[in-house]
Amino acid sequence: MKYVLMFVETEQFAADLAAMDDAERERAYGRVGQWFAEHADQVTRHVYLMPPESATTLRLDRGEPVVTDGPFVEGKEIVSGFAEIDVDNLDAALRLAKSWPGCPLVEVRPIAAT
Repeated sequence: MKYVLMFVETEQFAADLAAMDDAERERAYGRVGQWFAEHADQVTRHVYLMPPESATTLRLDRGEPVVTDGPFVEGKEIVSGFAEIDVDNLDAALRLAKSWPGCPLVEVRPIAAT
């Protein structure tokens, strides 16, 4: 079964990362790289997203579409990337998500069958 793990950064996580020296930051990134390597048989695709200020949003619920710069919500939590995984079931997806060494929130969502 395919799921998406959406990695969500908080303001505190971003501040903590920015406060790290270069060596600490490289170790943190190294743990994330190691996680992807260890789970390469289950991760079918992964993407890091550009920062939220690079977003363009379309509002389609108000008659004519409205295009705006920036993220669609003002929030303290930002989806910073995602990984598509192929595992047996939700329990397996949750086990994988619980081992994520990066940002503090992971949303697990099944991919709709097409």
